Amino acid sequence: MKTSTATANEALTPVATEQRVFHWHDHASLWFSLGVGLLVMQVGAYLMPALGTQEAMLAIVAGSVLGAGLLGWVAKIGCESGLASAGLMHAVYGRAFARLPVVLNIAQLLGWGAFELVVMRDATVAIGRQAGAMAGTQWPWLATLAWGGVVMLLISGSMVRLVRKVIARVALPLVVLSLLWLSWQFLSLAHAQGLGALWGRKGEGGMGVLPALDLVIAMPISWLPLVADYARHGKRGGDALRGTWLGYALANMWCYALGILVALTLPSENLVQALLLAQGGLIALSLILVDEVDNAYGDTYSGAVSAHSLAPRWSVRRWGLALTALSTALALALPMHSLEPFLLLLSSVFVPLFGVILGRLAGRADAGALLITARRVHPGCVVLWLLGIAVYHLSPLVLAGLGSALPALGFSFALAWATHPRP
Repeated sequence: MKTSTATANEALTPVATEQRVFHWHDHASLWFSLGVGLLVMQVGAYLMPALGTQEAMLAIVAGSVLGAGLLGWVAKIGCESGLASAGLMHAVYGRAFARLPVVLNIAQLLGWGAFELVVMRDATVAIGRQAGAMAGTQWPWLATLAWGGVVMLLISGSMVRLVRKVIARVALPLVVLSLLWLSWQFLSLAHAQGLGALWGRKGEGGMGVLPALDLVIAMPISWLPLVADYARHGKRGGDALRGTWLGYALANMWCYALGILVALTLPSENLVQALLLAQGGLIALSLILVDEVDNAYGDTYSGAVSAHSLAPRWSVRRWGLALTALSTALALALPMHSLEPFLLLLSSVFVPLFGVILGRLAGRADAGALLITARRVHPGCVVLWLLGIAVYHLSPLVLAGLGSALPALGFSFALAWATHPRP
């Protein structure tokens, strides 16, 4: 009996070989673009003045290389198996239990999608007011609806075509030019203020290098539940690994470093306002803002894939439209900036979740077969995940200065690997 395309579960079915079209540069373009964002720059600015400049840069380089490497590792597994993130969860945790992390993933992606709309809304209003417009109270609402409409338009099309035609050929060159221009402007400010003095600036304390490393790693790790949804369309696992690693690491280092540069030369509580003060900042920030759309799109698309895995009667496109509408409504109704700590708390469950997935699937080429033979629940993996969550929250109390992400990820990976049933 044939299964209709309307009810086929695309999220739990490996992508066919002829549909795997991404080369390494497609992965690199996508993840460089996703790695660029105003939020990343803002977090980079948070490192100052607690850390010295050289300490902050050390944390940025090491954290970006390590965090993007983990992202690339999951991309390799997703590419070689052809499975979406929901499929990897089903293969490792069991067909029934996996519904829990999938639902949690949808919830966090809804939240982060709404948060991205708020970031774009605030930046749009700031740009408009800098240009002498958008003075009324109705503009934040209109800007939110407008950006929600843009995401809805993008989600209506093909994800593969968007990555290969729009991001790689249009968005990426524009955002690179804007980053180069802003970097030049703020490096010029730094030179005028004394580049040597700024480079040798000591920290005021309150944050060590390892907690800063944890903060830097948090950005690439936040994409772990999404990366396989895109990497599964790649031709070769090695290309997915290298392209994702290189693209995201470069973007993460660049945006974190730019955030530090802005904090050193134009200290301000409002990063957007500081960027607007740079010569040509209005144009450069506008281009970065346009690139920010793919972050909201990435959250929505992956949320749609996960939702489709639970209810395949709705297509990924239909789920995407519904989730975009819901994210827009949340951005309009909720104080998203005050909810950021809750979203980070929700994200914490995915660090040990993927530590276990990496420990169980790394080096195996049969993830698709594991999905087919998966039981309803794999209790050993569930226990390791729960223990990893406990380590995440207890680590700062027991091992002060080490942060949360690295201990939880290392613990869950090591135990999952040690207890890995060898074929």
